[in-house]
Amino acid sequence: MKTKNFFIVLMLAIASVSFAQEAKYQLSSHILDITKGEPAPNVKISLSKQDLKGKWTLIDEKITDANGRIPDFLKETKEGNNNGIYKLTYFTEPYFTKLNQTSFYPFIEVVFEIKDGKHYHVPITLSAFGYATYRGN
Repeated sequence: MKTKNFFIVLMLAIASVSFAQEAKYQLSSHILDITKGEPAPNVKISLSKQDLKGKWTLIDEKITDANGRIPDFLKETKEGNNNGIYKLTYFTEPYFTKLNQTSFYPFIEVVFEIKDGKHYHVPITLSAFGYATYRGN
Protein backbone atom coordinates (compact mmCIF):
# COMPACT_ATOMS: atom_id res chain seq x y z
CA MET A 1 0.00 0.00 0.00
CA LYS A 2 2.86 2.37 0.81
CA THR A 3 4.42 1.73 -2.61
CA LYS A 4 1.13 2.49 -4.36
CA ASN A 5 0.74 5.77 -2.42
CA PHE A 6 4.32 6.72 -3.22
CA PHE A 7 3.73 6.26 -6.95
CA ILE A 8 0.50 8.28 -6.81
CA VAL A 9 2.29 11.15 -5.06
CA LEU A 10 5.18 10.89 -7.52
CA MET A 11 2.83 10.99 -10.54
CA LEU A 12 0.99 14.01 -9.13
CA ALA A 13 4.29 15.80 -8.55
CA ILE A 14 5.44 15.10 -12.12
CA ALA A 15 2.08 16.24 -13.50
CA SER A 16 2.18 19.49 -11.54
CA VAL A 17 5.67 20.28 -12.85
CA SER A 18 4.66 19.39 -16.40
CA PHE A 19 1.64 21.67 -16.34
CA ALA A 20 3.30 24.56 -14.53
CA GLN A 21 3.09 27.78 -16.49
CA GLU A 22 6.23 29.49 -17.65
CA ALA A 23 7.11 32.63 -15.76
CA LYS A 24 5.98 35.84 -17.40
CA TYR A 25 7.85 39.10 -17.13
CA GLN A 26 6.48 42.62 -17.17
CA LEU A 27 9.56 44.39 -18.53
CA SER A 28 11.90 43.79 -21.45
CA SER A 29 14.52 45.80 -23.31
CA HIS A 30 16.39 45.77 -26.60
CA ILE A 31 19.37 47.64 -28.03
CA LEU A 32 19.77 48.26 -31.75
CA ASP A 33 23.09 49.71 -32.91
CA ILE A 34 21.89 51.94 -35.75
CA THR A 35 25.42 52.56 -37.07
CA LYS A 36 25.70 48.85 -37.86
CA GLY A 37 22.01 48.14 -38.37
CA GLU A 38 22.35 45.23 -35.94
CA PRO A 39 21.47 44.33 -32.37
CA ALA A 40 24.00 45.16 -29.64
CA PRO A 41 24.94 41.94 -27.83
CA ASN A 42 26.78 41.63 -24.51
CA VAL A 43 25.73 44.99 -23.10
CA LYS A 44 25.04 45.12 -19.36
CA ILE A 45 21.74 46.68 -18.38
CA SER A 46 20.81 47.31 -14.77
CA LEU A 47 17.30 47.86 -13.43
CA SER A 48 16.72 50.07 -10.39
CA LYS A 49 13.57 51.18 -8.61
CA GLN A 50 13.02 54.53 -6.90
CA ASP A 51 11.57 54.52 -3.39
CA LEU A 52 9.24 57.17 -1.96
CA LYS A 53 12.22 59.22 -0.75
CA GLY A 54 13.81 59.28 -4.22
CA LYS A 55 16.55 56.74 -3.45
CA TRP A 56 17.40 54.19 -6.17
CA THR A 57 17.67 50.50 -5.30
CA LEU A 58 19.27 48.02 -7.70
CA ILE A 59 16.76 45.31 -8.62
CA ASP A 60 18.61 43.30 -11.27
CA GLU A 61 21.47 43.31 -13.78
CA LYS A 62 21.53 41.35 -17.01
CA ILE A 63 23.50 41.12 -20.26
CA THR A 64 21.87 41.46 -23.68
CA ASP A 65 21.74 38.27 -25.70
CA ALA A 66 22.95 37.79 -29.32
CA ASN A 67 19.81 39.64 -30.50
CA GLY A 68 20.49 42.60 -28.17
CA ARG A 69 17.55 41.63 -25.97
CA ILE A 70 16.72 41.08 -22.34
CA PRO A 71 13.22 39.58 -22.17
CA ASP A 72 12.99 38.88 -18.46
CA PHE A 73 13.08 41.88 -16.15
CA LEU A 74 10.41 42.12 -13.40
CA LYS A 75 8.65 38.82 -12.94
CA GLU A 76 4.86 39.27 -13.11
CA THR A 77 2.96 38.67 -9.90
CA LYS A 78 -0.71 38.03 -9.23
CA GLU A 79 -0.73 40.98 -6.85
CA GLY A 80 0.51 43.31 -9.62
CA ASN A 81 2.87 45.07 -7.21
CA ASN A 82 5.45 46.15 -9.82
CA ASN A 83 4.04 49.68 -10.05
CA GLY A 84 6.59 52.42 -9.50
CA ILE A 85 9.34 54.51 -11.02
CA TYR A 86 12.19 52.54 -12.57
CA LYS A 87 15.50 53.25 -14.25
CA LEU A 88 17.27 51.14 -16.85
CA THR A 89 20.99 51.89 -17.10
CA TYR A 90 22.64 50.80 -20.34
CA PHE A 91 26.41 50.46 -19.91
CA THR A 92 27.44 51.40 -23.44
CA GLU A 93 31.10 52.37 -23.08
CA PRO A 94 32.44 48.77 -22.89
CA TYR A 95 30.38 47.90 -25.98
CA PHE A 96 31.94 50.71 -28.03
CA THR A 97 35.42 50.01 -26.61
CA LYS A 98 35.18 46.44 -27.98
CA LEU A 99 34.36 47.98 -31.38
CA ASN A 100 37.38 50.32 -31.10
CA GLN A 101 35.06 53.34 -31.14
CA THR A 102 34.92 56.33 -28.87
CA SER A 103 31.52 57.16 -27.46
CA PHE A 104 30.02 60.30 -26.03
CA TYR A 105 27.89 58.35 -23.55
CA PRO A 106 29.63 56.04 -21.05
CA PHE A 107 26.15 54.93 -19.97
CA ILE A 108 22.55 55.83 -20.70
CA GLU A 109 19.79 56.08 -18.10
CA VAL A 110 16.16 55.77 -19.06
CA VAL A 111 13.62 56.55 -16.33
CA PHE A 112 9.99 55.49 -16.70
CA GLU A 113 6.94 54.66 -14.62
CA ILE A 114 4.94 51.43 -14.46
CA LYS A 115 1.34 52.21 -13.56
CA ASP A 116 -0.47 48.97 -14.32
CA GLY A 117 -0.04 45.27 -14.97
CA LYS A 118 0.68 45.62 -18.71
CA HIS A 119 3.92 44.60 -20.39
CA TYR A 120 6.50 47.35 -20.83
CA HIS A 121 9.20 47.13 -23.52
CA VAL A 122 11.86 49.84 -23.31
CA PRO A 123 14.22 49.66 -26.31
CA ILE A 124 16.95 52.04 -27.36
CA THR A 125 18.44 52.77 -30.74
CA LEU A 126 22.10 53.52 -30.25
CA SER A 127 25.09 55.09 -31.95
CA ALA A 128 28.37 56.30 -30.48
CA PHE A 129 27.07 59.87 -30.35
CA GLY A 130 23.33 59.55 -29.90
CA TYR A 131 20.44 57.40 -28.77
CA ALA A 132 16.65 57.34 -28.77
CA THR A 133 14.13 55.44 -26.71
CA TYR A 134 10.40 54.82 -26.74
CA ARG A 135 7.80 52.55 -25.19
CA GLY A 136 7.61 49.51 -27.40
CA ASN A 137 5.43 46.43 -27.15
